Amino acid sequence: MARHYERLGYVVVARNFHFRGGELDLVAIRGRDLVICEVKARASSSHGSPAESVTRTKQSRMRKGAVVFLRSAGLSGVKIRFDVACVLGTELEVITDAF
Repeated sequence: MARHYERLGYVVVARNFHFRGGELDLVAIRGRDLVICEVKARASSSHGSPAESVTRTKQSRMRKGAVVFLRSAGLSGVKIRFDVACVLGTELEVITDAF
């Protein structure tokens, strides 16, 4: 997943960033654009899209984690975007600006 963002010119600055109450799977930055990406995988579509498992509760945790990450990294003035990377079998779909 990190390679996807690196190919787009981003620098991956954190993987599996833990904070009280959760974890951010991937954090990448390009200029003033910060992307926080949740990675969800499923072996098949029989249980729906991987993106469906990113509930409002998970979104709220990711927002909280973004604030914690920004403080810990000493970053300000960045534009934050939340993406969801869906891995279904061997297929990858990145939902940009998912919420």
